[in-house]
Amino acid sequence: MDSDERYMWMALDLARQGRGKTSPNPLVGAILVKDGEVVGTGFHKKAGDRHAEIIALQDAAEKARAATLYINLEPCCHYGKTPPCTEAIIRAGVRKVVIAVIDPNPLVSGKGIRRLEKAGIKIKLGVLEDKAKRLNEVYFKYITTQKPFVIVKTAMTLDGKIATSSGESRWISGERSRKFVHRLRSVTDGIMVGINTALQDDPLLTARFDGVKSPGPVRIIVDSKGRLPLDSKIVKTASEIKTVLATTESVRPDKIKVLESSGVEILMLPQKKKQVSLQKLMSALGAMGITSLLVEGGGTLNYSLLNENIIDKIYFFIAPLLFGGENAPSPLGGTGVSELKRSWSVENMEVKQLDNDLLVIGYPVRREQVVHRDSGRVGGNIKSAT
Repeated sequence: MDSDERYMWMALDLARQGRGKTSPNPLVGAILVKDGEVVGTGFHKKAGDRHAEIIALQDAAEKARAATLYINLEPCCHYGKTPPCTEAIIRAGVRKVVIAVIDPNPLVSGKGIRRLEKAGIKIKLGVLEDKAKRLNEVYFKYITTQKPFVIVKTAMTLDGKIATSSGESRWISGERSRKFVHRLRSVTDGIMVGINTALQDDPLLTARFDGVKSPGPVRIIVDSKGRLPLDSKIVKTASEIKTVLATTESVRPDKIKVLESSGVEILMLPQKKKQVSLQKLMSALGAMGITSLLVEGGGTLNYSLLNENIIDKIYFFIAPLLFGGENAPSPLGGTGVSELKRSWSVENMEVKQLDNDLLVIGYPVRREQVVHRDSGRVGGNIKSAT
């Protein structure tokens, strides 16, 4: 590993410290190096706060002159809630800027680099580019589509069941896996379930871990007919935690009135096959500023999202249990595919062990859309970590 990669890894590690606090902004870390010594560091701590470059420059003070700046995302060059970072870099006398990836935001997208070059600053682009894109996968999806990055989480048995044939599902995964999920909730903007999950489990859908109870993300219930019970935990806490009911005109007006009086926000959407249009829902959530969405639904909602190519990433927890049963539900319901070529491959798959559970992380892609680099294999590379 050369020195540019080493310092960029440091910038990426710094950027991760802002996870869950910067939305809708990206995760950014900055390192200033002079004569082989780190003289300034910074990361974007929360939306509206100082950018990473500014914090690093202030940390370095006069030592920033003639230094090299390492940053995982192109510096901004426009006025937003804060002034342009490019101008601060120029004023500080930075000699060179090493950038992992260009900012896809149309307001920046190469303009920041050109501004720095015009000022005589040397630029090196593309150091750990893939790592930087993965770190900000939520930002890249949202800023280019105005729709949330959609993650589906499910817990299942070794034989692929998410509940017994009688509907019992608590708890399939172990305690460490459940803590992992609560941390995942705490760093996403929205959490979504279908009405069947809301009826069967009566979940609270908050982030709870390490003795800390947090309101966590915005709660979204997909309920085309307005069946959400008024005495459910979700409705009872809607005045404290932002809650959205994604529904259609099929719901009774009197039910809407009662739900709204309880604090539930009603999102009226067009129907598709007598159900909420999921594509319209994604656009509506994006317009609300939800950049990342964690789905903890059942097989019906999961498959509907998959079939419409809405899912960006999966977290599948596999517990060492066997349920059996032809009628026991699986993570994906619906009609399924009739041909192998219509299936999805899971790309860039990573496997972790959480006590007795396995966690499989990956990116589902319809096989018809994939040109396989390795013709003898389905899916991408698999990494194993414990």
